[in-house]
Amino acid sequence: MAWRDDWRRVRAIVWKDLTTEGRSKAGFNSVAALGVTILVLFGFALGPDAQALRDAAAGALWLAVLFAGVLAFNRSYQVELESGALEPLLLYPGARWTIFAGKLLANCIFVGLMLVIVVLVGIVLFQVRVPAAWPQLIGVLALGSIGLVSLGTFYAAMASRSRAREVLLPLLLFPMLVPVLLAAMSASKALLTGDLMHEASAWMRMLVAYDVIFVVAPLLAFEHVIEV
Repeated sequence: MAWRDDWRRVRAIVWKDLTTEGRSKAGFNSVAALGVTILVLFGFALGPDAQALRDAAAGALWLAVLFAGVLAFNRSYQVELESGALEPLLLYPGARWTIFAGKLLANCIFVGLMLVIVVLVGIVLFQVRVPAAWPQLIGVLALGSIGLVSLGTFYAAMASRSRAREVLLPLLLFPMLVPVLLAAMSASKALLTGDLMHEASAWMRMLVAYDVIFVVAPLLAFEHVIEV
């Protein structure tokens, strides 16, 4: 069946990307190191005030994930571009949305692993107390990451043909990520401070809506973007 062939192609792309990264480890190490460095710099800038550190923890975490994620997204199509494999990949029989889906899943795993490291460092560095609603906090992290990765993977494809893709990607991506970053930071901060005003659920619904729109839309538009 066609859907089985499509799913097989998605899995092949995920496996290829993860295997390539697993062999070199340079990309993951640099992305994780950048995220941790950003957190450390925020910690030094805020000083020893424990309350100030806890108040800034959510914002610092998501900014670290944003800047480290851009470095990861720039690498999404780097192997194919450097080896000249992108055109043969596009000419391979099958739906082209599977390329985006495979890249999206691989980047979700990549960013998810980086997020685990950054969160653990942030808990120690910013003296954060793990809240009782930690399952919801994990949900916020997952929803925010999906929105970030979906648009990052899509705009990386859009900028991949440009010689200035390292500069073009942040210019395209950052304005579009304002809603997801605002919702993720607000929900995270509300949960870390006890969510007395019950704000987290509203922000999480916004994240769900954002993720649905910006996962489906890039899947539909990818074939046209990658042709440019």
